[in-house]
Amino acid sequence: MAKYVVAIDGVAGSGKSTTARGVARRLNFFYLDTGAMYRAVTLKYLQLTEKTDTIDMEIIKKIIDNTKIDLRQENSNTCVYLDEKDVTQEIRSPAVNDFVSQISAIPEVREWMVDRQREVAEGKNVVCEGRDIGTVVFPDAQVKIYMQADLDARAKRRLNELAEKKIVVHLDEVIENLKFRDRYDSQRRHSPLKKADDAIVVDTTHLIIEEEIELVEKIVKARFEKIT
Repeated sequence: MAKYVVAIDGVAGSGKSTTARGVARRLNFFYLDTGAMYRAVTLKYLQLTEKTDTIDMEIIKKIIDNTKIDLRQENSNTCVYLDEKDVTQEIRSPAVNDFVSQISAIPEVREWMVDRQREVAEGKNVVCEGRDIGTVVFPDAQVKIYMQADLDARAKRRLNELAEKKIVVHLDEVIENLKFRDRYDSQRRHSPLKKADDAIVVDTTHLIIEEEIELVEKIVKARFEKIT
């Protein structure tokens, strides 16, 4: 069982990952990037087949039975290892972006992943982000945040993130991908994206990243003062 958990949920492109990393660094907590873990599964699926019009459940079963995903802190960064190979950059490719929501919606994948996420968090103070962290993975988290932002702001942020990784895409493509992921994540039957009843809503539309980090850090510290 994890010690203290800060659960950050929200829509794609709302700043969850960058904020979670920043807050974890400031608090000296472990950053549990659950989205990266789903991306790693998606990458492996795409490595095993080019068929993306339907989901091949035999391949999914093979992945669940024979896959190791690990998150490691290296030089203040979280690196993602898939079967002992560093795939930190590969999981951010447009191909993975376009298919991660479909893979993430598979009940068998989500059930398997929840166990993996809890294993990674075992015995640690963690900041984690995703779409069902405060509702499914860590429903007893001491702090729950739900991040949101308007579509244009999210699209521009995602475009900048991809540009920094030297991945070139058009803004229209990013917007359509975010719209698709919003629909898919919120409407899936198993562990859909939703705000936990006790989560604090943070709208990041007009915030720069440092402001997001500072705001969430203040919320976390205020909560910990009450429970310690």
